[in-house]
Amino acid sequence: MRISCQDCPLRKLDSFQAFSASDIKITDALKHGELRVDAGMPILEEGTSSPQLYTVLQGQGVRYKTLESGRRQVLSFVFPGDFLGLQAAVMEEMDHSVESTTEMVLCVFDRKDLRRLYRDAPERAFDVTWVAAEEETMLSEALTAVGQRTAKERVAWGLMRLMQRSKASGLAKRDRAPMPFRQTDFADAMGLSLVHTNKTLSMIRRAKLATWADGWLDIHDPEGLAEMAGTPLNGTHCRPLI
Repeated sequence: MRISCQDCPLRKLDSFQAFSASDIKITDALKHGELRVDAGMPILEEGTSSPQLYTVLQGQGVRYKTLESGRRQVLSFVFPGDFLGLQAAVMEEMDHSVESTTEMVLCVFDRKDLRRLYRDAPERAFDVTWVAAEEETMLSEALTAVGQRTAKERVAWGLMRLMQRSKASGLAKRDRAPMPFRQTDFADAMGLSLVHTNKTLSMIRRAKLATWADGWLDIHDPEGLAEMAGTPLNGTHCRPLI
């Protein structure tokens, strides 16, 4: 059953900006339907030009690049509320891939409507630009973490970031969140070997700062984890929902 934008469960979250009646009408008119995807399925593929754009309604996934050797570099993790495929809509093809980690439900938009959105609804179009700018900020933060932080700082920062994103997307309760991602993908995103990552996660668990086990992430001491990461314990900011 198709969920209307009026009844979208993500709109109830404090992390997303409120929709006006006009916003709801415009977005609902542009939505072509919903796509249900099983876990482990490609959503967008590097080098292809998808005619669709997606907003993640439910589920989680990963963004990654494939090297010529066939190895995979995880770029970031996908959560409900994320907007997928904008790069192909603007640059004609994707330079990275997106794969589902869990079962996912995606709101489907046609990329050819993007120009119409900028022409007819500039305020909603600005929201698309804002989301693109936020993705650039997130990638710069991740690059800084990989390039300048020590291993334990990277892992602590990464766990904090995953929890922040889980809270913003309504998946976390207090400081406990489902974590379906493989620790190999987390290690890859942090620029560390799996062995080094596991040792660091064990050290963080022994210090009673956080535990990642059995598909769940628990943050026991947010302030202590932030101190280890060398970064302030900031909350999430309110962002547009496409």
